[in-house]
Amino acid sequence: MTTLVLIRHATNDWVHKGLLAGWTPGVHLNEQGRAQAQALAERLACSHLDAVYSSPLERALETAQAVAAPHGLEMRTHEGIGEVRYGDWTGQPLKKLYKKPLWRSVQLYPSGTRFPNGDSIGEMQARVVATLDEIRSAHPNQVVAVVAHADVIKAAVAYYAGMPLDLFQRLVISPASVTIIRFNRFGPRLLRMNDTGELKLEHEQHPKPRRRKRQQKTDRLLGPQRRRDK
Repeated sequence: MTTLVLIRHATNDWVHKGLLAGWTPGVHLNEQGRAQAQALAERLACSHLDAVYSSPLERALETAQAVAAPHGLEMRTHEGIGEVRYGDWTGQPLKKLYKKPLWRSVQLYPSGTRFPNGDSIGEMQARVVATLDEIRSAHPNQVVAVVAHADVIKAAVAYYAGMPLDLFQRLVISPASVTIIRFNRFGPRLLRMNDTGELKLEHEQHPKPRRRKRQQKTDRLLGPQRRRDK
């Protein structure tokens, strides 16, 4: 029974600038990202890890180094878990890419979408799954951390959870988050996804309960007497 701990690299300046980094060299963790990586390493320090693999890109390597250090493990790199090759879109601002007709296909029909002079999303998923299957075959009954990228992890989760690739954009993988998949004789089991160690519901609103109109009308008619009776 092998367990894969899939980790998205911590944040960097390209994330804040809204740029599509892809395979651009020299994209390092920023101050916030280094703090995220250290916090992640501390969270995982008490967990057992047998191996740590990383995408060859700097932002992933730096995150993986932080994770591996408390365990005294040697980090291994594998191109198969590297970022999507975005081709001509690499380095472009997302606000510009949003306006392109292809962006709609990326969101709604990713299984049939290819980036200009780059990967198709289907090819990326096949590459990533083949690599993860190779890694888990090399580590039977072990726990392996794999540091990669958001779309890479989303594609892997979709495959192992039996979700159509065309729905993988519904998944969210945050910087420095942990996603855990365990493989037993019955197949993969998704144990945890996008765990950042904190729960934030900043988009969820809790309005005060509204009283029914009939009750409000009764209150107005009874006035002070009802309030005294209460």
